[in-house]
Formats: sequence, structure tokens, C-alpha cells
Amino acid sequence: MSTVPVALTVNGEQHRLDVEPRLLLVHLLRDRLGLTGTHVGCDTSNCGACTVHLDGEAVKSCTVLAVQADGAEVRTIEGMASPDGTLHPLQEAFWSEHGLQCGYCTPGMIMAAADLLERNPDPSEEEIRQGLEGNLCRCTGYHNIVKAVQVAAKGGTGSATVPGQSAENRSAAEAVVAESGIKP
Repeated sequence: MSTVPVALTVNGEQHRLDVEPRLLLVHLLRDRLGLTGTHVGCDTSNCGACTVHLDGEAVKSCTVLAVQADGAEVRTIEGMASPDGTLHPLQEAFWSEHGLQCGYCTPGMIMAAADLLERNPDPSEEEIRQGLEGNLCRCTGYHNIVKAVQVAAKGGTGSATVPGQSAENRSAAEAVVAESGIKP
């Protein structure tokens, strides 16, 4: 089987690989680079679970051949957090606003939302819903997802308190853990 050399930058790291011409970008990311945060949901571009940024634009990586990304810069969900591990404001907002359920759609939702906020830093609720139209969540309605994007757009940490954020919350969390019999 013939291969084609591809050079691309993924989350700031340069990669040179030989790939089959038919290899999809999503499979390059997951199978060759081990970046499994980009999910394969439908293989038909309907669900958006595989959304990444290609040269700064949100794309469904199941619709892009790896050879088409030659020379490009790719950002995945793994590249959203800071190098020190600090979560991106969208990741924080999805957590604080309960914008995730099973988590399968979450990476694609965050990548689509980041693209939206890059183009429109203060979107209305309707603009957020339109911006996320290509991403499906099968667990729940989109209320908390939209709320998370609104919170991130405003630069806040949201209305929900992140466990461990204060001594009072730590004590409450410890009490719940103690009552449940779960050992930390």
C-alpha cells in the first residue's frame, strides 16, 4: 500500500508521518498520535463529536483526509488547556454549569464553541444555538451547554461552585464522601 508524507502541527507539536492517502484526520489524531479526546461518533459528519480546529477554523475531522491537513495547524481538545494544566475557560464553564453529561459530545461542543467565541465574543443565546447546530448531544437538552458558553463568553466561572474551591465546599464534599463510604 502506498503512503504519502504529511507534516502538520498538532497542539503546537510538529509531526511528520507517512499516511495512506485515504486516512481520515480523525483517525490520524486518535490512532497515530494517541489524541483520543477527539471522538468518532457517526463517521458521517452529522454529530460533531470529532470537531477540531484546522488552521483556526472548526472542522469535523471525519470529513478531512489527513493529506489535506499537510502543512496545517491542528488544535484538539487536548490542546485547549494551558501547558500547566489550567483548564480553558470553556472547559471550566462546561464543568461549573453542568454542560456535560456522558461527556462524549463535550470535546466537539467545546471546539465548536471556541470557534464561535473566536468569531463572536459576545453571542446571544440564539447565536450560540446556531453555532452549535452541527454538534449533537444525545443525553440531554442543550440548556446547560448554552449556559456554559454564555458563562465562558462573559469570562466568569459560572453560578455553580466548583467542589474544593473553598474550605466550606471542601468540608461539604468531605461529608458527602464520608457518608457514602467512598474512600478517597
